[in-house]
Amino acid sequence: MAAVLARAFLSFTNQSTVNHSSTPTLSPLDQPQAALDHLVINTHYDIDAAQVLLEGLGFVVTPRGYHTLGSVNHLVVLPGGYLELIGQPRDSDKVRQEILDSPVGIDGLVYAVDDIEACHARWLGLGLDAQPVQHFSRPVEVAEKSIDARFSTVRLRPGQFAAGRVYACRHLTPELVWRPEWMAHANGVQGIAGMLVIDEDPVQAAASYHRLGGWGPDFALEFADANSLAVRFGELAAHAPQREAFFAAIRFRGGDRGLISARARALGLPVREDADKLEVALPAFRTLLEFAG
Repeated sequence: MAAVLARAFLSFTNQSTVNHSSTPTLSPLDQPQAALDHLVINTHYDIDAAQVLLEGLGFVVTPRGYHTLGSVNHLVVLPGGYLELIGQPRDSDKVRQEILDSPVGIDGLVYAVDDIEACHARWLGLGLDAQPVQHFSRPVEVAEKSIDARFSTVRLRPGQFAAGRVYACRHLTPELVWRPEWMAHANGVQGIAGMLVIDEDPVQAAASYHRLGGWGPDFALEFADANSLAVRFGELAAHAPQREAFFAAIRFRGGDRGLISARARALGLPVREDADKLEVALPAFRTLLEFAG
């Protein structure tokens, strides 16, 4: 029931009577349109294992990227938003401590913005504790040349959204991310359709996220409590994080569910399936994946 209420609240939030007296609110006319840039799975030191699993499920995984901040990453690039694996090299002299301080699993919801400074100002105006705008890059090999992919981000200080890290990103070189050769996935997946957020009070959580923007038809945040997670994912729910609030599952659009199921079983991953959807757990990374539509 909590999940149903939360989804209804997202649909009708402008008429809601939920009290946000402690923080500024937006009128319906000021409500920005939210767009997904990407979701993040934090792997800590085990990015190699995560790469193997996603490739095994039929995704094209980009070559390893090395951030100037000290972290490393791989991407699963899809039309619209993408999925990022992020980790910390064991042998690096530069440690990106925020990666190690955050839990393993789905730990990043990243909004796409065109004006990072305006986003920073708007979030501060909402009473949020936003860190200063950060600029960084990573080299990308294109046609045997190394070119820097450049980004600007604004991050909310941890703890304001209990489920995980929330930030915004502006791509200064999007052509170095959304490349056709990285979007031809053998499993046929066509995009990220949504993410499930678990919270003790899913209606209040939905209200908090909605202040950051209303999602369009291509992506949805769903909200539920832990009991609803167990109903939806059955025995696979045991592989999700065991916290009061967390990002629980990523829902993909499209894909050959028969092929993905066979590949998941070959990898020894827990699987649940019915006529309408396929669910796969990544136990080492406390992550649930759902393939539907």
